[in-house]
Amino acid sequence: QVQLTESGGGLVQAGGSLRLSCAASIRAFTRYHMGWFRQSPGKEREFVAGIGGIGVPTYKDSVKGRFTISRDNAKKTVYLQMDSLLPEDTAVYSCAVRLGGPSGSYDYWGQGTQVTVSS
Repeated sequence: QVQLTESGGGLVQAGGSLRLSCAASIRAFTRYHMGWFRQSPGKEREFVAGIGGIGVPTYKDSVKGRFTISRDNAKKTVYLQMDSLLPEDTAVYSCAVRLGGPSGSYDYWGQGTQVTVSS
């Protein structure tokens, strides 16, 4: 059974930083693409960043240059370093794993961690 556990959320002032972690209990972690998503009240969940098994990252345009996704395959953990945070970054952030190919959906999700950015 696959489990994803996020941590690192919290309250931070605008301009500040947070680092989110997502620990995965999954075999062959290195093979799979990992993603970070976020959802604000009243809005649909949106893709924030993703990273493949060999570490090639992709980002939502509005976070490029501010957020950095990385992974430690030995620890089966993916990270999201968030710098220069803005109030509009406030959301519940969740990680997910995609077991299939690039055109597939994400298969397992974590519970999420709240990030609140005050102005």
